[in-house]
Amino acid sequence: MTITCFIRYQIDPFQREEFKKYAENWGRIIPRLGGHLVGYFLPREGTNDVAWGLVAFDSLASYEKYRDRLRTDAESRANFETAQSKRFILREERTFVEAVDGTFGIPPIFREGA
Repeated sequence: MTITCFIRYQIDPFQREEFKKYAENWGRIIPRLGGHLVGYFLPREGTNDVAWGLVAFDSLASYEKYRDRLRTDAESRANFETAQSKRFILREERTFVEAVDGTFGIPPIFREGA
């Protein structure tokens, strides 16, 4: 993938399960509309109000076409509307990043018990 949209969410920590459902919905929607879903991540320990979503694309043009499809897709719009009505997302930031060659997807060499 050439670019990855890194989405940082500030969430209501008391509505963690609502955000989880929202993210799981994107698990169906994003691939169907042309994005490569790297994953959504919820806080486990430490800060309890920050979550992340990562979606990769071949190019910025691919991302723009994907965004157009998001706007017209019924399931996508319903997911956005749920987030707005339930207010579990307090803030959202998008940053576009690219992987540094030779650093992404490298499997571990050390194995426990080996």
